[in-house]
Amino acid sequence: MRIAGLVGLFKGPPQDAVGPDGRMALADHFREFRARLLRCLLVFVVALAVALVFRHFLLDLVYGPYEDARAKLPEGTTTATTSGAGAGLLLWLTLCGFAAAIATAPYWLYQIWAFVLPGLYAQERKMSRIFVAVAGPLFLAGIVLGYVTLPVALEVLIGFNPEGVTNLIDFNDYLQFFTRTLFVFGLAFNIPVFVVLLNFAGVVKGSSLKAYRPWIIIGTFIFAAVATPSADPFSMTLMAVPMVVLFFASEAIARFNDRRRARRAPNAGLSPDELSSI
Repeated sequence: MRIAGLVGLFKGPPQDAVGPDGRMALADHFREFRARLLRCLLVFVVALAVALVFRHFLLDLVYGPYEDARAKLPEGTTTATTSGAGAGLLLWLTLCGFAAAIATAPYWLYQIWAFVLPGLYAQERKMSRIFVAVAGPLFLAGIVLGYVTLPVALEVLIGFNPEGVTNLIDFNDYLQFFTRTLFVFGLAFNIPVFVVLLNFAGVVKGSSLKAYRPWIIIGTFIFAAVATPSADPFSMTLMAVPMVVLFFASEAIARFNDRRRARRAPNAGLSPDELSSI
């Protein structure tokens, strides 16, 4: 009986009747949330155990950009370190926990989406499916690009170190720098997706994007210059150019959607002073 009750916590079935439109009692919503949260924690723990088995491979993967940068710098410029008696254990747990969170991201993101989906309207569900289908690959593409450019960024940043002074890289600081850089690259690639969603929601028009195109391009390069960890133009350009291309694509989609919407509703978009065809 106890085992059945424990399994029930992970299933979270509604105990009250579900309405014809999918409405549930507040207590059932909490039970569903608890069940989805427990499933996410269970999958995370399993992924963490697997990551601990492959911890040396993960360390090589994360430290790869730093090793590439150190190989191009003069010998003795920088050294990786840890601090404290328990730093080694914390190193492995931090690294494997980060890897487990990334590996299980599709699962826990799906759980969040599945929990919110029943409360959305049909048009909102369609938009959310489009966002999930497009945003995921773009985010991964940004992460890959950030990983490729990270050695150059590290080489430039560590290169500012004065001659004769050794730069000590603490693992925890490096891991934060590593994750923040990849996250910024991934998020930057999803900005055009948000622009398209705002257009579909009627907040942003394609004509407005065209009018402000020069300023948006300049703002994109400024954002890339601020967001990239190094001051070299190579990393900034590698982030800015794909963002500009994606912006052009989002503008084209927005203008196409505006024309399609205008054909369906000929009087939509008229100013208050214009006469309707009716």
